[in-house]
Amino acid sequence: MSDLVLTDPIQQEIAEEFAFFGDWSERYQYLIDLGRKLPSFPDEWRTEANRLHGCQSMVWVVSQGDASRLVFHAISDSSIVSGLVALTLRVYSGRSAAEILTTEPVFIEAIGLGKHLSATRANGLAALIATIKDTAAQAEKTPP
Repeated sequence: MSDLVLTDPIQQEIAEEFAFFGDWSERYQYLIDLGRKLPSFPDEWRTEANRLHGCQSMVWVVSQGDASRLVFHAISDSSIVSGLVALTLRVYSGRSAAEILTTEPVFIEAIGLGKHLSATRANGLAALIATIKDTAAQAEKTPP
């Protein structure tokens, strides 16, 4: 675990949760459990237009709201990736576009995820965060 200073309370909470586990097999199991707890994702949202590209697994992302508050819904066909989705949504969903754009995903380094993800999962996580930030940037440009 990193000694990174986390100013975002949600990311601090995530770091504290992962610090509880002794090894990465337990952390992976926790990620899988988080993924299983994602809210249901309607089949009609599982379209090519909502599919996240840059991820080896199938991942779909839908956003709702405007610059004042964006809510993201996402799911994956992979259990570990669903856990990564759950963590990412926890950090970004329900925030304003401005907050999303200024929130860096320091939880990834703080919990040591970067060192324990395959290259394809790391690329997929980066693509998910980029999609969320792009959505926030577009929302800021859209008049209310």
